Amino acid sequence: IGALLSGSIFGDHCSPISDTTILAATSCSCTLVDHVETQLPYAVATAMTSLFFGYLFCGFGFNPLLSHLCCFGFIVVIIFSIGKRIPLY
Repeated sequence: IGALLSGSIFGDHCSPISDTTILAATSCSCTLVDHVETQLPYAVATAMTSLFFGYLFCGFGFNPLLSHLCCFGFIVVIIFSIGKRIPLY
Protein backbone atom coordinates (compact mmCIF):
# COMPACT_ATOMS: atom_id res chain seq x y z
CA ILE A 1 0.00 0.00 0.00
CA GLY A 2 2.87 2.36 0.84
CA ALA A 3 4.58 1.74 -2.51
CA LEU A 4 1.32 2.34 -4.35
CA LEU A 5 0.62 5.59 -2.55
CA SER A 6 4.17 6.91 -2.89
CA GLY A 7 4.17 6.09 -6.61
CA SER A 8 0.90 7.91 -7.12
CA ILE A 9 2.19 10.97 -5.24
CA PHE A 10 5.37 10.92 -7.35
CA GLY A 11 3.29 10.81 -10.54
CA ASP A 12 1.05 13.59 -9.32
CA HIS A 13 4.01 15.77 -8.37
CA CYS A 14 5.90 15.28 -11.65
CA SER A 15 2.98 15.46 -14.07
CA PRO A 16 2.56 18.77 -15.89
CA ILE A 17 -1.18 18.14 -16.26
CA SER A 18 -1.80 17.54 -12.56
CA ASP A 19 -4.10 19.97 -10.80
CA THR A 20 -1.69 20.48 -7.90
CA THR A 21 1.19 21.20 -10.28
CA ILE A 22 -0.89 23.73 -12.20
CA LEU A 23 -2.00 25.45 -9.00
CA ALA A 24 1.55 25.54 -7.61
CA ALA A 25 2.92 27.03 -10.84
CA THR A 26 0.14 29.59 -10.94
CA SER A 27 0.66 30.62 -7.33
CA CYS A 28 4.41 31.01 -7.92
CA SER A 29 3.81 33.11 -11.05
CA CYS A 30 5.99 30.88 -13.20
CA THR A 31 5.33 28.81 -16.26
CA LEU A 32 4.18 25.25 -15.87
CA VAL A 33 7.24 23.82 -17.64
CA ASP A 34 9.62 25.82 -15.43
CA HIS A 35 7.88 24.57 -12.30
CA VAL A 36 8.04 20.92 -13.39
CA GLU A 37 11.70 21.25 -14.44
CA THR A 38 12.71 22.68 -11.08
CA GLN A 39 10.77 20.10 -9.05
CA LEU A 40 11.68 17.02 -11.09
CA PRO A 41 15.27 16.51 -9.83
CA TYR A 42 14.13 16.54 -6.21
CA ALA A 43 11.21 14.22 -6.86
CA VAL A 44 13.36 11.74 -8.80
CA ALA A 45 16.09 11.86 -6.14
CA THR A 46 13.53 11.11 -3.44
CA ALA A 47 11.97 8.29 -5.46
CA MET A 48 15.33 6.65 -6.15
CA THR A 49 16.38 7.00 -2.53
CA SER A 50 13.20 5.38 -1.27
CA LEU A 51 13.54 2.63 -3.86
CA PHE A 52 17.13 1.69 -3.08
CA PHE A 53 17.40 2.44 0.63
CA GLY A 54 13.77 1.91 1.58
CA TYR A 55 12.10 -0.83 -0.40
CA LEU A 56 15.18 -2.89 -1.24
CA PHE A 57 16.71 -2.67 2.25
CA CYS A 58 13.48 -3.73 3.90
CA GLY A 59 12.84 -6.34 1.21
CA PHE A 60 16.16 -8.02 1.94
CA GLY A 61 15.46 -8.00 5.67
CA PHE A 62 17.60 -5.10 6.90
CA ASN A 63 16.67 -3.20 10.02
CA PRO A 64 14.04 -0.51 9.22
CA LEU A 65 15.86 1.99 11.45
CA LEU A 66 19.02 1.50 9.36
CA SER A 67 16.91 2.02 6.24
CA HIS A 68 15.51 5.32 7.57
CA LEU A 69 18.96 6.55 8.59
CA CYS A 70 20.40 5.71 5.17
CA CYS A 71 17.51 7.47 3.43
CA PHE A 72 17.92 10.56 5.59
CA GLY A 73 21.69 10.68 5.07
CA PHE A 74 21.45 10.23 1.32
CA ILE A 75 18.79 12.94 0.96
CA VAL A 76 20.97 15.35 2.95
CA VAL A 77 23.91 14.58 0.65
CA ILE A 78 21.75 15.13 -2.44
CA ILE A 79 20.36 18.42 -1.17
CA PHE A 80 23.80 19.80 -0.39
CA SER A 81 25.25 18.57 -3.70
CA ILE A 82 22.57 19.64 -6.23
CA GLY A 83 20.62 22.19 -4.20
CA LYS A 84 21.09 25.89 -4.75
CA ARG A 85 20.89 28.65 -2.19
CA ILE A 86 18.02 31.06 -2.51
CA PRO A 87 19.32 34.62 -2.84
CA LEU A 88 18.22 37.02 -0.15
CA TYR A 89 16.79 40.26 -1.49
